[in-house]
Amino acid sequence: MVFVKSHDISELNQELIGKQVVLGGWIEDLRKLGKMSFITLRDISGISQVIVKGELNDNLGEINRQSVISIKGIVQETKARDFEFEVKAEEIEVLGKAIHPLPVDPIGRLESNIDTRLNHRALDMRNQKTASIFKLRHYVLQILRKTLAEKKFIEITTPKIIGSASEGGADLFSLEYFGKTAYLAQSPQLYKEQMTIGLERVFEISNFYRAENSHTGRHLTEFTSIDIEAAFMDYNDVMDVLEALVIAVYKFTAENCKKEQESIGHTIEIPSAPFERITYNQCVEELKKAGEKIEFGDDLLDSHLRIIGNNHPGFYFLTDWPMKLKPFYIREKDEDATLSRSFDLQYGYLELSSGGTRLHDSELLKARLSEQGLDPAQFEDHLKTFDWGMPPHSGWGMGLDRLMTTLIGIDNVREVVLYPRDPDRLSP
Repeated sequence: MVFVKSHDISELNQELIGKQVVLGGWIEDLRKLGKMSFITLRDISGISQVIVKGELNDNLGEINRQSVISIKGIVQETKARDFEFEVKAEEIEVLGKAIHPLPVDPIGRLESNIDTRLNHRALDMRNQKTASIFKLRHYVLQILRKTLAEKKFIEITTPKIIGSASEGGADLFSLEYFGKTAYLAQSPQLYKEQMTIGLERVFEISNFYRAENSHTGRHLTEFTSIDIEAAFMDYNDVMDVLEALVIAVYKFTAENCKKEQESIGHTIEIPSAPFERITYNQCVEELKKAGEKIEFGDDLLDSHLRIIGNNHPGFYFLTDWPMKLKPFYIREKDEDATLSRSFDLQYGYLELSSGGTRLHDSELLKARLSEQGLDPAQFEDHLKTFDWGMPPHSGWGMGLDRLMTTLIGIDNVREVVLYPRDPDRLSP
């Protein structure tokens, strides 16, 4: 018979002393000392000590660590240093046996490399450092949605299977779709722009796909993106939204996730605001002073961004990029048509977000598509919505996985993704 849990371990308290509870979890440690045994039982909420005596101990048999058990027993005070309470077991049922040895050690006594851990990801979730990372990710998603809703953004869900290369990019996964060629979406860009016609302010948090053959600690082929689009806002306005969102994430987790910070061995520091805003032209000048050969219109390489990041540690906006480096839908600056109303949010050398003010005139969009060697006919479904009364609008997209790496102080996005996908990893 399977016992039904009456309490999570974290719910054990002074008022339950002398009362019967039913706990369920996995055995983190097991010590047999003659006529009694000590079980360290853990569930998602916490850890407790279980005392097994008498006939129950005699009949305990061999139970491997990490096996799942259910325990019925009495809560009592304890002299153990690491526990507030303990449970004297009356009945124990083994619900799921664990093999020995396990492929990874969830307690972390024996360290495994990241590939081994990813190959056994479900078991890796019993490692408290790993579990804390994904608890933090859960809280981050909560605060993102809460903050955007408070700013009157409406959550949407856009298609991930699309019929054309929506942004004109080459890094797309194609698939056969009932006799037609379809693609996995690399962003919700065109759909979210269209939604500003009626919903004005929209956001989406979802997975997207890029067929980039990149082998770095910051690139994945499947990634989670946070996207917004807002009517009647310019790129300065949506930069303000982005900054407020990042501050809200850091503030909430810094103040409310002490246990998780302790588990991962990292203290979350709330960044100061406002974030510095520097222009592309300023970056070029800084790079020239550093001895780099760069001219206006050149893209910023990783090596360039590391120099800029050293000069501007933490979060900062890099604004007013050359038009030639930006997608067809970005609007130019009125005072200088060679510059765009665009920005990237950087954390040191790491790009977290890209955004800007969009073109909202269909004729200008058609001309821009042609300039960039794209066929306007391929964007007919998108362009026709601009003839229905398209408001001026701006937006951005930010990588959740990259944001998480800044929050917890690591440099590999695979640590913050449950089952990461890259050019070499398609399973589990």
